[in-house]
Amino acid sequence: MAAGALYLDTSVALRVVLESSTDQQSQIDAAATLITSRLSLVEAGRSLIRLRVMAQASEEQLADAARELDDLWGRCHIWEITTQVCDTAIQVAPSKALRSLDAIHLATYILARRQLEGLELLTADHRLADAARLA
Repeated sequence: MAAGALYLDTSVALRVVLESSTDQQSQIDAAATLITSRLSLVEAGRSLIRLRVMAQASEEQLADAARELDDLWGRCHIWEITTQVCDTAIQVAPSKALRSLDAIHLATYILARRQLEGLELLTADHRLADAARLA
C-alpha cells in the first residue's frame, strides 16, 4: 500500500526497528511524507534505555536500533509539543480512556491532518487507532 503521508507514533517506529515489521516498514518506505511528534523521539529513546537496564537486548542490538531510529527520525517532519497540541490533547477522544501520551500523539496527528490532506495514522497501538477513527 503506497501512502502519500503518514503520521508515525512511537509504537510503530519501535515495532519496525526492534521487531522487523516488514508490512509497516513497507508502508513507511512508500510514504512520500512522514510526520511524528517530538514525543516519539523521547519515548523511543527511553524504551532503548529501559531495554538496556533490564538487559533485554544486547548492546549491538541497541546500537543498531538507535541508528535505525535516527535514520527514521531524519526522514520525519518533527512536530513540537506546543500549547495548541496540549490543549487539543485535553479535548480529544472524550469517550475513550486514552493515556496522556497517546492523547498527545492523537492531538498532533489531528492538527497535522488539518494541514496535510490525506494524512494517515500508522500505529501499532490499538487504543490509539480506535480513538483516531473517532477523531
